[in-house]
Amino acid sequence: MSTYIVNPVVVRMEESAKGSIYKSIVAMGQRSRQINDQIKNQISERLADVIIDTEEIEGPNADQIAISKEFDLVAKPTFIAMKEMTGGHITVRLEEYESE
Repeated sequence: MSTYIVNPVVVRMEESAKGSIYKSIVAMGQRSRQINDQIKNQISERLADVIIDTEEIEGPNADQIAISKEFDLVAKPTFIAMKEMTGGHITVRLEEYESE
């Protein structure tokens, strides 16, 4: 697994130049949840292909273990979102509400 090093000072300088740091953190959190949902869907699809027959097999299923180990190597959603934000792949749009 690759190592992600995030320098908080650099992130603060970049985000303060763009606008509010807090808005960027919220955007990264939302993107992180989207990535996490995508990963969960991929795992579910892969595990759905594995036939589970509990009567014949008493130990753990080798296919399930292989799939789990494969997804353990995937980077964490938070780090992916941070990398996308610092790489300029995420744009933040704020809706302005009219006061009545």
